[in-house]
Amino acid sequence: MDNNELSTEEMRIWNMWKGSFKRIFGRVIKEMSEHTGLSEGDFGVLDRLVQFGNGKLRQQELADSMDWDKSRLSHHLTRMEKRGLILRKPFDTDRGVQVIITSAGKSTLDEALPIVSKAIRKYFLDQLTDQDIESITKLAERTTTRASSSCEDSPP
Repeated sequence: MDNNELSTEEMRIWNMWKGSFKRIFGRVIKEMSEHTGLSEGDFGVLDRLVQFGNGKLRQQELADSMDWDKSRLSHHLTRMEKRGLILRKPFDTDRGVQVIITSAGKSTLDEALPIVSKAIRKYFLDQLTDQDIESITKLAERTTTRASSSCEDSPP
């Protein structure tokens, strides 16, 4: 068989993996949205502002961390700003915009975190054995390393 083709079994494994992730992720996001009104993108922005920037990040750094283009992030931030979750402030000394979490955004994130944690535990972690966790960890590390090195090998 050609290396560019997948066998029926390989395609079945891929679809099982992808479907399992989508179901689990979808359940987590649904519970979070129902309890807080946050979308996946809202949570991603707020969480990154706190985790990576102590409450504030350059807009470009935020876009890079989310793997979103500038336009998509800008539109999303406009909606979040209207809801009072974030502020955007141009830098005085250089080009660029700083995105800052508001107290309302921080409160909303604080409300969402235990809901997200509980859902992750319920739909994912509680289903795993210690051996599953070890296997998933090894797979994630291996695929992350290989994906990173193949990106570095790719021409710009």
